[in-house]
Amino acid sequence: MTISLPKGALYLIHKLEQKGEAYVVGGCVRDALRGVVPHDWDLCTSETPQQMLELFQDERVLKTGLKHGTVTVLLPDGAYEVTTYRVDGAYSDGRHPDHVTFTGCITEDLARRDFTINAMAYHPHRGLLDPFGGAQDLQDRQIRAVGDADKRFEEDSLRILRGLRFASTLRFTISPDCSASVHRNKELLNRVSKERIQVELSKMLLGDGVKEILLAYPDVLTQIIPSIEPMIGFEQRSAYHCFDVWEHTAHAVACAAKDPIVRWTMLFHDMGKPACFSEAEGVGHFYGHPAKSAAMAHDALRDLRMDHDTIRKVVQLVELHDLPLPQTERDVKRLLNRLGESQFYRLIEVRRADILAQTSSYRQERIAQADRALSRMQKVIEEGQCFSVGDLAVNGRDILAAGIPAGPEVGNMLHYLLELVMDQAVSNDRQCLLEEVQRKMRRIKR
Repeated sequence: MTISLPKGALYLIHKLEQKGEAYVVGGCVRDALRGVVPHDWDLCTSETPQQMLELFQDERVLKTGLKHGTVTVLLPDGAYEVTTYRVDGAYSDGRHPDHVTFTGCITEDLARRDFTINAMAYHPHRGLLDPFGGAQDLQDRQIRAVGDADKRFEEDSLRILRGLRFASTLRFTISPDCSASVHRNKELLNRVSKERIQVELSKMLLGDGVKEILLAYPDVLTQIIPSIEPMIGFEQRSAYHCFDVWEHTAHAVACAAKDPIVRWTMLFHDMGKPACFSEAEGVGHFYGHPAKSAAMAHDALRDLRMDHDTIRKVVQLVELHDLPLPQTERDVKRLLNRLGESQFYRLIEVRRADILAQTSSYRQERIAQADRALSRMQKVIEEGQCFSVGDLAVNGRDILAAGIPAGPEVGNMLHYLLELVMDQAVSNDRQCLLEEVQRKMRRIKR
């Protein structure tokens, strides 16, 4: 089993082994064994931080985390984190060790890591070091804790979500013992910062195996976003839906484009349904659920410390997810004006994912409607049709020069012209638009 190492990693191993030993370790080994080019290469060594600083005195070195034995060496082909073999002390904050003890044994270092697939090391001459069976777990497509899962999660509670994230992104299963521990220790997530939880959830939602994770671990996700709980098992009582609200959500997330904004939207799009449920003649209705879901999405994302731009875009899409898509170029331009090109495209992706997670017999025509809306949007864009004030052949200076006083009336006139152009009542031609300004002014003076 041979892994091709970059020049920088080979150089560092050679340098470190002048007096000690060194390996590449962790995620880079995992990815390389999967045939995926690692984004980063991390190393571990028997050398202490002080010894590393002396050894690399001619290199650019960042003292990344000397307390925990880590330096970052900046080489021409990238940055390499190098960490001294260590044994972690107690984790009183449930995230970081209170102290570390440096050791000369790499096996002790690997024993402190979260999952077996991340607890492998590789040396260009000595080969793979895999004391906990990570390579076999990779082959079996399984997430398994190193040693006692309860202990690993007690040490660092974020590992619970890391396990779900790895299972989703790698499309692996979680071993029975590890899975039971995830359910058993879910309340430990209360000790983890919202920002770190949000980062892990965002990565998890983009995974190919996200549907299986959402369906298998709703209790864990409810620990983070309590408003998920009413969705679980809530029957929709509609011919359009073959799943309950949470099952539909899981399928919709998995059907969605791998855009974080779209996938977060699908997680929240029907969250308000249980609160809006009514029934008539045995058929379920959810009047007003898009607005309710949007409000719940806003609160949940704010609680997770999501950035303002993402919150705005997700909330907007959740609120509009049930809106009939435009079927004329005029309506396409109006919606483009409201949303912009990127959000319009996302809205179509949201509708498509929502439809694909519904009863199959109702999908064909609804998907066709989404495709037609997309085609019309692409035509408007490709032809350079006007759908925003910035697309007009006149601007604010032209309006001022035509005699409109400075102030809000300038913007009002531009939006008036835009409406006429989008309705094809006036050509988007500078002279035609200025003539329309004069006509409008004459009508006002009357």
